[in-house]
Amino acid sequence: MKRLKYIIPILVLFVSCTGNTIYKAPDNLIPRDTMVMLLTDMHIAASARGTKNKFNKKGVIYMHFVHEKYNIDSTRFDSSNKYYTSIIDNYEKLLNDVKQKLQDQGVVIQKEILAKDSIKKIEKTDKKDVKLEIDSLIKKVHEKRLKKPNETQEEEE
Repeated sequence: MKRLKYIIPILVLFVSCTGNTIYKAPDNLIPRDTMVMLLTDMHIAASARGTKNKFNKKGVIYMHFVHEKYNIDSTRFDSSNKYYTSIIDNYEKLLNDVKQKLQDQGVVIQKEILAKDSIKKIEKTDKKDVKLEIDSLIKKVHEKRLKKPNETQEEEE
């Protein structure tokens, strides 16, 4: 009997938590493709918080810029996000699209970084080549100067 007191509330808890509640779409629902772009930018903004910006500041919150970019407020985002999360399968696809966009942007950024690095490497190599050319020219001039006094001494004898 005592066990039954514990088992019944646990069963009721499990049964009540397994409901699939799908919310009604809000009137101002953010379209799916816009939601993908919005979540992508939100992930970037959230990750940028821990890095320094061009003004050497760290911990800047960029989320309000994302809201301004898409002309939405946090309430509209929350209601749309609540609706999309209530349909688990669709939300999973939506998040996979966000993940793919982030990976694609990462590849583009990596290519840009590699291009900048290779340009810097070429510039350094060019500077070294120019320096070697200048050094060799100075050496030739120096050798000529050394030969001239010797030639003039030989002529005098």
